[in-house]
Amino acid sequence: MILSVFSDEHFMKEALKEAERAYSEGEVPIGAVIVCDNRIIARGHNLTETLNDVTAHAEMQAITSAANNLGGKYLNDCSLFVTVEPCLMCAGALYWAQMKRVVFGAYDEKRGFLTVKSPVLHPKTIFTGGLLEKDCAELMIRFFKKKRDTGY
Repeated sequence: MILSVFSDEHFMKEALKEAERAYSEGEVPIGAVIVCDNRIIARGHNLTETLNDVTAHAEMQAITSAANNLGGKYLNDCSLFVTVEPCLMCAGALYWAQMKRVVFGAYDEKRGFLTVKSPVLHPKTIFTGGLLEKDCAELMIRFFKKKRDTGY
């Protein structure tokens, strides 16, 4: 049996599909997938407007789904792929989940976890930023331009 190994770009493109779903639902277009053993075990996109819940970020949705899928709260063998740098709340949740790896697309220079001087992620978590950054950022720019243009 030949196992196929997917690239980080493949998984980020899957996160972008989730971000497109959020966009089409009128949500801030951020998408996430969680990968374990080279397969997607959870997906999520922003649902803050739909659920009227400020904590319903893409990462939080995916973390909850992955924990339910695996039957445990620790995701230390998993990787998160998310289209935008996680905020402090999501980084805190990633810390407690002990996520092995975090890969994000666009940087968030105003609200991203990297704006904080001290480390926020778990000490063993490896993170990479800027994967498919242009594609991820373009979706956010398009969303907020549309929002400004339509006045909603």
